[in-house]
Amino acid sequence: MKILLVGSGGREHALALGLKEDKTCTELHVAPGNPGIASIATLHAVSINDNQAICELAKKLAVDLVVVGPEVPLVNGVADVLRQEGFAVFGPSKAAAQLEGSKDFAKGVMRDAGVPTARSFTCTEKSEIEKALDTFGAPYVVKDDGLAAGKGVVVTEDRQIALAHALACNRVVIEEYLKGPEISLFGISDGRNILPMQPAQDFKRAFDNDEGPNTGGMGAYSPLPWAPEDIVEETYEIVLAPMIAEMAARGTPFVGLLYAGLALTDDGIRVIEFNVRFGDPETQVLIPRLMTPLATLLYKAATDSLDDAVLQWRDDSAVTVVLAAQGYPESPKTGNSISKVPTLESTQIFHAGTTRSGNGIVSAGGRVLTVTGIGSDLTEARDRAYRAISQIELDGSFYRSDIALNASVAEKGN
Repeated sequence: MKILLVGSGGREHALALGLKEDKTCTELHVAPGNPGIASIATLHAVSINDNQAICELAKKLAVDLVVVGPEVPLVNGVADVLRQEGFAVFGPSKAAAQLEGSKDFAKGVMRDAGVPTARSFTCTEKSEIEKALDTFGAPYVVKDDGLAAGKGVVVTEDRQIALAHALACNRVVIEEYLKGPEISLFGISDGRNILPMQPAQDFKRAFDNDEGPNTGGMGAYSPLPWAPEDIVEETYEIVLAPMIAEMAARGTPFVGLLYAGLALTDDGIRVIEFNVRFGDPETQVLIPRLMTPLATLLYKAATDSLDDAVLQWRDDSAVTVVLAAQGYPESPKTGNSISKVPTLESTQIFHAGTTRSGNGIVSAGGRVLTVTGIGSDLTEARDRAYRAISQIELDGSFYRSDIALNASVAEKGN
């Protein structure tokens, strides 16, 4: 099977590795890719924003499956263009991708599907915004209605900060604060069926102890030893399956990866948000734990054939830690040389924001590398991830030191 993977980040590096390890994958092409992916796939210099160029590349390569990694091309409708040309595509249509492209749209689908979520108001005028902020009070949760590269959400006790962020958005969703631990739970769907994956937890704040600004994610781990034993089944029943059924009923079946960001509140599971693609950095801990051949699985989803599919998981734990560039997330410094990247047992290093310069690799984004440690438990996985990331040299870079720390301590206590 010839496969084209669209994207260039750490998520795509993890997906590329998973696809390559499936024996049914005979050729793996990635557009545009990154220097890390180049070691396992053939790269093509195509913009992820150019639907037609992606389609022409798929034609030229005569691929059997296209896997779309990032949200932007999905919201731009690349899956529709590819399907019109007869390609099997893992990724939702433009209409279905609105679950991530518009938070207001997602709220409407959740309402119709009976999926529990936070109460909210969608606002465009200052008077509406101020009324909504006062209705819910602090902590204020303010979300840009559209795509914002992981930086569109502000959670703050400061009303002025909340108001300023809201006024900077064309349309904004203001909602009640959901108190409780957050988890990410993905489902792989063929439009009728959806297979829930194992849960993961990511860390959005830039610094230790959940301090600093929101980011696209500074690390993640899986499994979650503290989560309720029935969390996967319950999320399937009250979140994933109803959403897939509602999207199908609307005539816009969802084919691809549905990412449910959840809060485990005192009143039960509540959906914080949906994404329409594999999450980053959660993918970097989930793919190493997945035993089911990935290329075969995604092809079945893309061809409406998940009826008999089953997900199998390794017993191992995985912890991933993001190496971020100086100034991330506000103004990351790029172009700095990366050196002393180690090769250690049970450790995988995924390239995210990197590019080749001369004979070396330099930083080219805010999140530069993601280092995943794999072990028999979270403590061993953490040790391996941190041993590796501590050896990497990149001027001004930083990483959180507390990824999965509390969970590993709790796991040892049990």
